[in-house]
Amino acid sequence: MPEPQAAAVVILLGPPGAGKGTQARMLEADFGLVQLSTGDLLRAAVAAGSEAGRAAKAVMAAGQLVSDEIVLAILRERMAAPDTARGVILDGFPRTDAQARALDGLLAEQGQKVTAVVSLEVDDAAMVGRISGRHTCAACGEGYHDQFKLPAQAGVCDKCGGTTFTRRADDNADTVLARLQAYHAQTAPLIAYYEGRGVLHRIDAMGAIADIRSTLAALAGGVLA
Repeated sequence: MPEPQAAAVVILLGPPGAGKGTQARMLEADFGLVQLSTGDLLRAAVAAGSEAGRAAKAVMAAGQLVSDEIVLAILRERMAAPDTARGVILDGFPRTDAQARALDGLLAEQGQKVTAVVSLEVDDAAMVGRISGRHTCAACGEGYHDQFKLPAQAGVCDKCGGTTFTRRADDNADTVLARLQAYHAQTAPLIAYYEGRGVLHRIDAMGAIADIRSTLAALAGGVLA
């Protein structure tokens, strides 16, 4: 499989349950990219006590939302690490047109730009069943689903051998529908933004995980080679 150019920047878009986390981990394995999730980055920066992490901790302690500026500062710190030399997959950022423009500015400072934006397209009605069936290994965070992805050995995580699994309390029909509606309203301008720049790619994310992986790998091999 072709190796990606150094410092590729791939953005995964998709509503809750579209499989962004699963596909991001597969892209990591297939192309050597590093997945950067906004939530994980914030927690790691706070734990590490970096300058941006301290700023984020103070804001969160006051019960406020972390600003785009702080998120960008944390992202800048993380992308300077040696393990991101081949490139990154951004999951959870940007979420708005304003954040997309700010990210463009950050990348321009480093002589980079967004390589590809992948929109995982889903059917909202079908997503309710998909999300309500998902669960996660409590030990390592590997994701599973009652219908689409069961462990090879019942009750045992394929990745780490853990035997405890958790489900999110908000994975119910009403909450899922509200989250889907919010996602579409928030992300529509973002999709238009990247489509206008010729870097947006749409993938049907309602099929089997392996089929989506194959499609995404073919796309990534074309734009990152």
